Amino acid sequence: MIVSDNFEEKYISLRRKENRLYTDEQLRWLPEIERSHPHYKEWELRKASSNKLTQHLSSKKTGLNILEVGCGNGWLCHHLSKIPGSNVAGIDINKTELDQAKRVFDHIENLEFFYGGMDNERIRNEKFDAIVFAASIQYFPALDNILPGALQLLNPGGEIHILDSHFYKPSELEVARKRSFDYYESLQFGEMTQYYFHHCANELDPYNHKLFYNPDLLVNRFTKNKNPFPWICIYA
Repeated sequence: MIVSDNFEEKYISLRRKENRLYTDEQLRWLPEIERSHPHYKEWELRKASSNKLTQHLSSKKTGLNILEVGCGNGWLCHHLSKIPGSNVAGIDINKTELDQAKRVFDHIENLEFFYGGMDNERIRNEKFDAIVFAASIQYFPALDNILPGALQLLNPGGEIHILDSHFYKPSELEVARKRSFDYYESLQFGEMTQYYFHHCANELDPYNHKLFYNPDLLVNRFTKNKNPFPWICIYA
């Protein structure tokens, strides 16, 4: 993840303008949110994907050690901490939302939050059964900059899960970048384009991976309210 001195200030200002900052009470209930909220439909998608991830991990051995990279306000970590026997850690460079996560979820014994990235000393000395990138992989400029380090933190048989993020065909990149640029410009946050990256599905080729959900399959393409994001699992 590329970080500048004022990245967090810009990021939080953008999230505020997008109505993506939540009260402590709202955070306690996420991904459930009032139907009148402007991002209600998005949260319905995230609820579905988080439930599927939780079900998948719950079927594994007990005592899972789970890390979420780019955990933000910690709502998904909270969701994952309900897996029996799990221990969950969340990391982020966004101190504002991370402090909220610590404040709201500090009563949960099997859940911890840490400032920084995977080079955090506490994280670097751990091994995990699952590492999750949920709506965060797009803030890393290249998969080869982040996935090898994540794989080194996995226990044998561990998995990396990438969800709630777009992956593109090479032919789609130019249009996707233009769409992102136009979006940020419309909000008067054009400088945020330097922190947002568009990844191709073929960047995954060097890794032992499987698509648990592929939105481009014909059976999914015409599903009502389909999830537009793939669910990618990378094996240790």
